Amino acid sequence: MSSETISSITRLDTESASGPHLTPSQLIWRRFRKHTMALSGMVGIAGLILFIIVGSILITEREANEVDLAARLSPPSSEHWMGTDSTGRDTFSRIIYGGQISIIIGILAVTISVTIGTVVGGMAGYFGGGMDSVLMRITEAMLSIPALFLLIVLGKYLGREVQTINIFGRSFSGSVGIVIVVIGLTSWMYLARIVRANVLSLRETDFIAASKALGSTNQRIFFSHLVPNTLGAIIVAATLGLAGAILTEAYVSFLGLGVQPPTASWGNMLTSAQSFIQKGAWWMWVFPSLFIVFTILCINLMGDGLRDAFDPRSS
Repeated sequence: MSSETISSITRLDTESASGPHLTPSQLIWRRFRKHTMALSGMVGIAGLILFIIVGSILITEREANEVDLAARLSPPSSEHWMGTDSTGRDTFSRIIYGGQISIIIGILAVTISVTIGTVVGGMAGYFGGGMDSVLMRITEAMLSIPALFLLIVLGKYLGREVQTINIFGRSFSGSVGIVIVVIGLTSWMYLARIVRANVLSLRETDFIAASKALGSTNQRIFFSHLVPNTLGAIIVAATLGLAGAILTEAYVSFLGLGVQPPTASWGNMLTSAQSFIQKGAWWMWVFPSLFIVFTILCINLMGDGLRDAFDPRSS
């Protein structure tokens, strides 16, 4: 047997032993699907979104806000699966529309924070020098602003003055916009620091130097090379930030300073329930609380799995 034949057989054996070549996205998915709890969280979030979408199709918002004083404070039954509140509104229907608001607020607030954090952190890390100093000082100044206090103050003094917003046939109280903007504008600073650190290390690599030598503009380098290579940290921060935004909206609305009626949210449903806890109407607070806990738990589990999946040192 010739030496060329032996070398080709050895090469084939080595390739078959090492398995097929996997792309970075395939490696990330393989690590993620091995994380059982993260998969459970993803399935839970998918089920929750499906529940809200299907429920919105089958039950109108008008039915969810319909007052029936004859059925007020009714316990769970075949007619009202999760009971009714103090004005006879069906808790199950309001859970659906409250979930819509909570998730919409979380997604839009995270979109704002991720956009600002990525741009500020990326520019500070890539350009450095005076721009880095200015942007990081602004970031540190923003960190000193108590977001919860700001949200409570603006919700108290502006929430009831902003007009109701009508989108796609749905009515949203003006306080929804205030909650989204305040959470988004006060939660980008940690992501900006993470993105800056990654960009500082990436800008010294050979492929960035080669891109500059080929005449690429700063804008192309930033959006085509730096941002995609920082995408892992951005996705993980966005996932965990979503849980934080939903939780922030819930406890601010619980204080009566977030989303205002008639718009339902899980937080203001708990506000309505607190006066009836001692009267035995347990269903008014148990079901919204369970949905908040379930949503936050699933998002955090999924975020932990994504963090491990994007870590190249993860086995």
